[in-house]
Amino acid sequence: MSKPRLTFFCELAPDALSTLFAGQSVIKDLTDLQAGVSLGIMDLGPERAEVVRRLNAAGIPVTAWQLLPNEQGYWFNAGNANQAARRYGEFKAWAAEHGLRFSTVGVDLETDIREAETLAAGGWNALATLVSRAFHLERVRRAQHDYNLLVAQMHADGYSVESYIFPPILDERAAGSTLLRRLGGLVDVTTDRDVPMLYSSFFRPRGPGLLWSYASEAQAVALGSTGGGVTVGGADQVPPLDWNELSRDLRLAHRWVGDIYVFSLEGCVRQGFLSRMKELDWDRPFTPPVNAAAQIGQLRRALRAALWISAHPLTTVLTAVIGLRLLSRIRRHVG
Repeated sequence: MSKPRLTFFCELAPDALSTLFAGQSVIKDLTDLQAGVSLGIMDLGPERAEVVRRLNAAGIPVTAWQLLPNEQGYWFNAGNANQAARRYGEFKAWAAEHGLRFSTVGVDLETDIREAETLAAGGWNALATLVSRAFHLERVRRAQHDYNLLVAQMHADGYSVESYIFPPILDERAAGSTLLRRLGGLVDVTTDRDVPMLYSSFFRPRGPGLLWSYASEAQAVALGSTGGGVTVGGADQVPPLDWNELSRDLRLAHRWVGDIYVFSLEGCVRQGFLSRMKELDWDRPFTPPVNAAAQIGQLRRALRAALWISAHPLTTVLTAVIGLRLLSRIRRHVG
């Protein structure tokens, strides 16, 4: 079996980013792995430009992972399409000014980070937010239209575009629903490639089952977390993947896809994983997590059913009424 194409997410502030790439060891490891980097464009400063130049010089593919300031929501969502378009224009000007080359643009489609923190804190305010969002269909439709226009502009600029998405979005698509998008303030945009974020570290002990279930339907997958990144709620209390867990997830993912993303580069460097990945036996036999995947499959079927009902309430009510009337007639006849 051929080796997969690896891409590492890197989400660091300027000083930490410069420190990570201070020597040649990280670039050499990436070159040896023939791996790419999806670099979080957290700012448009000289330190980030210098790192991109060094990656360009080494022939390492760089994806421009688009991010916004925290006060604008950080990730792309239903409430910040205008800010995202403005930031993309600034990014293009910055890349041109510094002569930077990017192979792809990445759009991270998640809940507004400020709202995610409110929801993580819980309480009645979080519940009220969710209830009110259930009626925000037009907001979601408008944002999706605006983001599709932005993706079209990225294509016109010569970029391929990939999206980093929550896995249940795949179930929502299959059900023809918009409920998750309304509740989460999310958008589901058509790009060249979806990359569901299948971070088993957040779903122990059923993480491998989650990965196995969704990877079978994916074009590419993101694994993690090995540490790093922004924190929401108690996310920073979740232990990062160790080598046994990461190597397991890498083999599981490679059974289904040829493109694997790992969050994060800095976490892998901190734990010494890059050199171990170079020696990884991708063909070593493993036992598929069949039982865990079956449990995840049951949850997904229930989720899809609930989402379908949310998208077809009239049909559901009529079916229930007809069914109850038939059952009543049958009972009278039998009696």
